Amino acid sequence: MNRDRAVDALRAYAIGGVVLGHWLVTGLVLTGDGGLHQASPLTALPGLAPMTWVLQTLGLFFFTAGFGSARSLARHPDGTGRWLAGRLRRLLLPAVALLGVGAAVLLAATVVGTSDDTLAVALRLAVSPLWFLVPLVFLVAATGPLRAAVRRWGVARCVVPGVVMVAAADLAVRLLPAATDLPPVTVLAAWSVPYLLGVAHADARLAGRRAGGTLVAGGTVALAALLALGYPVSAVGVPGAGVSNLNPPSLLAVALAVVQVGLGLLARPALERLLARPLPGRAVTEVNRFAFRIYLSHQPILVGVTALTARGGLALPGLHTAPDDPGWVLARLCWLPVLAAALVTVVRTGQPRVRRRPGGGGVAGRSAECVPPAPQVYDHRRSGPPDLQEVIAVRDSDPPSRGRADGQPR
Repeated sequence: MNRDRAVDALRAYAIGGVVLGHWLVTGLVLTGDGGLHQASPLTALPGLAPMTWVLQTLGLFFFTAGFGSARSLARHPDGTGRWLAGRLRRLLLPAVALLGVGAAVLLAATVVGTSDDTLAVALRLAVSPLWFLVPLVFLVAATGPLRAAVRRWGVARCVVPGVVMVAAADLAVRLLPAATDLPPVTVLAAWSVPYLLGVAHADARLAGRRAGGTLVAGGTVALAALLALGYPVSAVGVPGAGVSNLNPPSLLAVALAVVQVGLGLLARPALERLLARPLPGRAVTEVNRFAFRIYLSHQPILVGVTALTARGGLALPGLHTAPDDPGWVLARLCWLPVLAAALVTVVRTGQPRVRRRPGGGGVAGRSAECVPPAPQVYDHRRSGPPDLQEVIAVRDSDPPSRGRADGQPR
């Protein structure tokens, strides 16, 4: 099986951006009655807003999703229905499993007397990352027609309808304040833009430094113009702010996605050289291997660590205190290794281990026929379409040594 190492690296960066972004902008403050309520450092520290441009990586998620879906579909030209069923199954089943486990944990937390405020925060943070499934399912289902459209009309013409729809929604929100209460109809339109860029890249219709430079230049000009027009600086929502760039996604979110994709294309040669080294290559492989578990588990990990340490009644800086000064940010940075260690422990729990006999003679206690095939070696120089995952998910139900990542995802 061939894998595109550079795209894998972009996916790993996107996952890291989401995890760090959520852990850095989500404050859980310990109240007098022992409960937790949510707060954001962006409210008291607006100077941190530019950092969200680095950590809000949803555009790269959908770009890698489009790339992976298009490449995978190319391997199943005569079985589109079966391909789509398998793709959606690998998207939805892990999410259903998360909801089941989350429901059991919340029930146990209720039995032991956890406060209602803490339960509400835990439920909201655990479920909120699943919003991506709605636009992603539609885009994955439409991969075939989108791929045909890009081949017929080119990617530039194909992204225009999405951009126009998002622009119209932005204008309506600014002219009609009541429009902010309407359903976020532009979610699909906005994220179709990076998804289409991924489809075009998979089809070799968007590659090279010229394409990357064009995307970066165009997206940067658009970002500057939108900021001059009064768009919020933060790429994510800020509690109390009247308008958000992310809920629903605005033109600024689309422009940021275009810039990130362009930078990813420009960085491809450097990424390929970097991933030729053992340590970075192994790190990217591991992140992609456990991608969906990381995505689904990182918010529950934050709540779990915060709630468990709060049971002593002591408010720990950066974990239980209000995120209203730079000291909170420094303290939260010190907690990141603890959160990361807990996340690694959770995502690796339950993974089957291959035990080999001394001298490499198979697996102890089992016949050679039961040994899963060895992981496939990445090699971007080989020809043939790689079987890539969508957004951030791998097929967690598969033994990790199968080297297969079909499924995909704030």
